[in-house]
Amino acid sequence: MSEILVVGSIAYDTITTPTGKADHALGGSANYFSLSASLYSRVRVVGVIGDDYAPSDLAKLENRDICTKGLQKVPGSTFHWEGKYEKDMNEAITLDTQLNVFENFNPELPEEYKDSKYVFLANIDPELQHRVLDQVQSPKLVGVDTMNFWIDSKIDDLKSLLKRVDVLLINEGEVRALANTWNTVAAIKELTNWGPRAVVMKRGEYGFMMYSEGQYFILPAYPVENVIDPTGAGDTFAGGFFGYLSKLNSDWKLEDVKQACIHGCLMASFTVQDFSVNALEKVDWPQVEKRQALYHKVIAHRD
Repeated sequence: MSEILVVGSIAYDTITTPTGKADHALGGSANYFSLSASLYSRVRVVGVIGDDYAPSDLAKLENRDICTKGLQKVPGSTFHWEGKYEKDMNEAITLDTQLNVFENFNPELPEEYKDSKYVFLANIDPELQHRVLDQVQSPKLVGVDTMNFWIDSKIDDLKSLLKRVDVLLINEGEVRALANTWNTVAAIKELTNWGPRAVVMKRGEYGFMMYSEGQYFILPAYPVENVIDPTGAGDTFAGGFFGYLSKLNSDWKLEDVKQACIHGCLMASFTVQDFSVNALEKVDWPQVEKRQALYHKVIAHRD
């Protein structure tokens, strides 16, 4: 088992879905990733919080043995996002974004974080993602997420970043925007020519598609009948993905990466069953193993 470093947002979210509303609930990519990955391995988190960040929310990470030395606390309010989901639970509608202290976030790694072997760069400015990698000594595996805003505004920084990473984990819309094509099958193959050894396209309730080493790997999501809140599912997927590889202390084996995708699916299926990180707080390893067995029954087939 090796430590995982995650750098991303720490936030409070206000979310409305067809099932209800959560006001000022814990969110942010780093929180979802960390709680997911912590079931598999040790996690080191880097982010920024304001002086309104509740000690009880910090305890949610520390109770899972997640190292929080990399959290910067600065005067001001924590990043806040408000959004809603209507009939299409795969598409969030942003109502309000208040960057607050996140606007001037400059990630500085504690000295003991610099030897991290597994690194996940969640969705932040690609210039900052570069800066983080400059501080890590010799990572074994690096993954990155991004979004359309950075694809549109900082494509050169993003392209140079992709030459430094092993895995790109993004959604369908981001795949299309980045490769400039509507054909996602061709797009994820093309994107591996930009640097990553694998591209994992997260498809929400439809699962994922990966391309690596000349092979496609496609599976459905674990079927969840009552989706409460899909916010953070993609970052939870990344947490399960990196958590599994870290637990194995894997170098690069395609079969390990395929299994990591499955564990990403499993963890994401828990997140969507409640608002915020509530489900992730409660899930334990026996529940993951039980769901894994059920998932294998879902995808099992005969030749």
